[in-house]
Amino acid sequence: MTSVQGTAVDIPTEDGIADAYLAHPADGEPRPAVLLYMDAFGLRPRLESMADRLAGAGYTVLVPNVFYRAGRAPVVDLPEFIDPAARPEIFQSIMPMMRQLTPEAAMRDAGAYLRWLADAPAAVDGPVALTGYCMGARLSLLTAGTYPDRVAAAAGFHGGRLATEAPDSPHLVAEHVTAELYFGHADQDPSLPAEQIERLENTLTEAGVRHRCEVYAGAGHGYTQSDTSAYDREADERHWAALLDLLKRTF
Repeated sequence: MTSVQGTAVDIPTEDGIADAYLAHPADGEPRPAVLLYMDAFGLRPRLESMADRLAGAGYTVLVPNVFYRAGRAPVVDLPEFIDPAARPEIFQSIMPMMRQLTPEAAMRDAGAYLRWLADAPAAVDGPVALTGYCMGARLSLLTAGTYPDRVAAAAGFHGGRLATEAPDSPHLVAEHVTAELYFGHADQDPSLPAEQIERLENTLTEAGVRHRCEVYAGAGHGYTQSDTSAYDREADERHWAALLDLLKRTF
């Protein structure tokens, strides 16, 4: 693995300043850029370590605090280990922020993140890749459809509500996507029932999007997050293999 440098950065958006974490190989050479979208628990050491791992594989990785409108990270006071007993209390704080981050607001922000990466000395010129977790999987798909000329690849893991019947469901951007997509669904995930998995697959296929959707047997919502009780080491390592394979194919 390459030696990695991680720093805190601020990104100007139309609605304020988004704090973020930037990781890249320590040699300072520009690398292909990856925009990593957080889960609902937010920008924290676990996500920074994931960014570091990607940077060690040769990428420049930006992890924005998408809840920046509510404050700098950590926006919510999290326990060191997030377990089911703690989640109800935590989600009382998180849910209003999730509702505030409408698709319109999130895509304004996405434009700012992509512009920042385009100007970043640590990132090479050209399209970027996306990866997102839980709610970040929705943001990954929406960004791929909203900024098709800027996105070469997009992944989402244990995403919820990816293909609902709502008029602003993320899957409805499929016709605009030019990137290659990968989704690793958790099969023990009430936020993405079988009918949504099927609807997403059918929509991507009909739109001619290069994609692969896989269901991780036995994995629950949040399986990549080692600081939570949902963590599944086998599923997490499968996610890393799939993500790195996608990046190698598209960069």
